Amino acid sequence: MRLEGLHKTYTSEGGVENHVLRGVDLAVADGELVALMGSSGSGKTTLLNVIGALDQSYRGRVVIAGQDLKGLGDKALSRFRNQTVGYIFQQFHLLPHLPVVDNVAMPRWFDGGAKRHDGDERAEVKRVLERVGLAHKLDARPGHLSGGEKQRVAIARALYAKPKILLCDEPTGALDSETSEVVLDLIARLNADEGLTVVVVTHDPYVASRCRRTVRIVDGQIVSDAAASAPAPPSDAGGAA
Repeated sequence: MRLEGLHKTYTSEGGVENHVLRGVDLAVADGELVALMGSSGSGKTTLLNVIGALDQSYRGRVVIAGQDLKGLGDKALSRFRNQTVGYIFQQFHLLPHLPVVDNVAMPRWFDGGAKRHDGDERAEVKRVLERVGLAHKLDARPGHLSGGEKQRVAIARALYAKPKILLCDEPTGALDSETSEVVLDLIARLNADEGLTVVVVTHDPYVASRCRRTVRIVDGQIVSDAAASAPAPPSDAGGAA
């Protein structure tokens, strides 16, 4: 992943320009676990949206998984969002009327795949749910899940299309401390055991400490970029949250 000379400006209705990103240069190697840390309004979430091709109105160059995003058309961008990157948000964005199996499989429906209820799809979803410790919740509705379980279903959904990069926007922001630890352990293990590239946006120094590298953003600029001397190890918290 490589960002070069990235600028992003919003213009208010009154014509006032707000420079959200100011010449950001950033490289992330395959298999890294990186925190983008900053306060509210620092530009960290805007930067994540650019990396994930959710925002194309920027100046500069963004190369993700060997693809220059400015050179992609609408269909290619849609395919990139669905197949190359997986998203985890602070809110879980699960559809309450659908069981877990359908919530996890949903990305395929938006990538030209038909909704299926055959054994193959269930088996695929179950394999992904096993990675997050929730295979036994295959047919549960979101209303019967705890907050931590909902976030782990959201992680399974992000993993379903086998992305190269996992983008996490305040992934523990809606969780209590114990449940947050379970989710952070899971993210760390996906990175360590499977080599998944992970970028985590956070304002929380502890969440950043669980990453192997922390990039601090202030007023749309990178002010520090440091590898952790010893990232906090996964805890022994179980998967009950």
